[in-house]
Amino acid sequence: MGHLNVKQLKSPKDKALYIHHLVKDLEALDIMLNKGLIEEEPIRIGAEQEFCVVSERYFPKNNNIEILEAINDDHFTTEIGKYNLEINSDPLKLEGDCFSKLQKQFEDLLQKANKEAKKKSSKIILTGVLPTLRLKHISEDCMTDMPRYHILNEALKDSRREHFNIHIKGVDELNLIHDNVMLEACNTSFQTHLQINPNEFVDKYNWAQAIAGPVLASCANSPLLFGRELWAETRIALFTQSIDTRANSLIHNEKESRVSFGADWERGSVTDIFRDHISRFRSLLTSNEHDNSLDILVKGKIPKLKALQLHNGTVYKWNRVCYGVGGGKPHLRIECRYIPSGPTLTDEVANMVFWVGLMQGQPESYKNIHDKMDFKDIKNNFFKAARNGMETQFKWNNNLISAKDLILEELLPISREGLNQMKIDKNDIDKYLLIIKRRAESNNGAEWIVNNYRSLQKTKTNFEALQNITAFMHKHQLDGSTVDTWKVFNPDDNLKIDISRIVKHNMNSKMLLVDVNDSLELVSNIMRWKKIHHLPVINKKKELAGLLSWTDLIKLGNKDLHLRVKDVMTKNLITITQEARLEDAKNLMKVHDINCLPVVRNKELLGILTSSDF
Repeated sequence: MGHLNVKQLKSPKDKALYIHHLVKDLEALDIMLNKGLIEEEPIRIGAEQEFCVVSERYFPKNNNIEILEAINDDHFTTEIGKYNLEINSDPLKLEGDCFSKLQKQFEDLLQKANKEAKKKSSKIILTGVLPTLRLKHISEDCMTDMPRYHILNEALKDSRREHFNIHIKGVDELNLIHDNVMLEACNTSFQTHLQINPNEFVDKYNWAQAIAGPVLASCANSPLLFGRELWAETRIALFTQSIDTRANSLIHNEKESRVSFGADWERGSVTDIFRDHISRFRSLLTSNEHDNSLDILVKGKIPKLKALQLHNGTVYKWNRVCYGVGGGKPHLRIECRYIPSGPTLTDEVANMVFWVGLMQGQPESYKNIHDKMDFKDIKNNFFKAARNGMETQFKWNNNLISAKDLILEELLPISREGLNQMKIDKNDIDKYLLIIKRRAESNNGAEWIVNNYRSLQKTKTNFEALQNITAFMHKHQLDGSTVDTWKVFNPDDNLKIDISRIVKHNMNSKMLLVDVNDSLELVSNIMRWKKIHHLPVINKKKELAGLLSWTDLIKLGNKDLHLRVKDVMTKNLITITQEARLEDAKNLMKVHDINCLPVVRNKELLGILTSSDF
């Protein structure tokens, strides 16, 4: 989609023309498969590295276009968020030291990006979900100013016909109603591509589905979103819900999300997989650049199947089928989309090596996997891994087995065998698979982040803790260390963070709230029980209506407590925003001789800042 001049598919004429091209693309693909025109060898690999751009204080920074222009390299491209960029690797033959070469290319390109970002007072971060993201970063103002992103946003909203409802429950819970697709920008991944022989494509695809759960458990790296501790790989739930076109009232029309693991094992040919996608998901976009693929084939040339690729670009399977043309030859790939970015480049390449080795090493006993395992077990494995990471118990061959045992005892040997079959350099095999082994025995990215977040919360505010975690990842993402060696760290050890503080650093967002009509007797007791000096008061619209302080109760004296909160509360409040400088908040409290500042966005209460919070 990124290479096409797209527009929203609306008029009957446009829809008819697009569907015509789409059907012709499917026919052309069938012909190429039947005539043996699809490339069978050599097998190639490639990857897409998504990353975040942050300020010197490790907050998202909306300057991706500025940095992209300064880099001036075709390997780089935009993503939907102004604080995201992506690198596309060159394709490499799956042989020898290809993985070391891939890592070296990404390292050079990331250093190039680092150099230009530094000139713009910015940094780059490899992370599945940036810990310092906040709700203000998912507004349409933060969407990259390129037509295709806004067109996709409008098309998805029109298809859904109501706001996006995000509900993710882990240790904490996130419940959010949002009006655009910018939640997609929270997700950054390391998308891995493997060329597949067309004669074995469907069996390989099903095998890719079978191994997805344990691979994801090993590489999970996104446990935090907006300061909440959710899934080990929160991206899986977030991406699924952030562009779900199934409105509640339309649930019976589309029973599967556009971001999905799949509904069943695949059967037939690769064209049948595409046919299933087209049957399930209506086209959202079109372009004026489509070709008549059958005419191109008749002329002895290879078509790019632009209509099919455009539709495929709006169906986000975690294992995605891809068609491409390279060097004038058509090929088929599986794109593994569930591997998160970070926390280090070496970790990412290790994840890729593990996955590619498993794909190539598929044992004879696991051929025709659709006859040997229940798809629902495989699908359940994937979502259990997303929730629980390395704590997952998998259903594998009709037996329960821990993630650690499955990876160490069965999957790592299979991966090693597959890499040996492809004659991958022994040093690369040993280096990268050792990382996976050690990770299974110590901690993956998700476990490391959670352990440090909980540790930091003992001495830091939540907001500071998230900054410190991001700073640590930035410091070590390219230094050759890997997350399995990382421990709980001391934030005062050489972490360079701009410590200029804002209200959000110190405010308390986990506060008790009372209603304007609550009994004063009840509320006074709550304040006494909980040793609280200030209680925010909200109305039936959940807006801040006032503040009840211990001083208000003292002024009431021994009067009857059979009053309501609104009869006593302070209504004319001095408030502040979470973005304000902490020093300004101090001065405001001093000038007005108050000990509590409600922190608001419009009329919504976000937290409170009291004199004790300093």
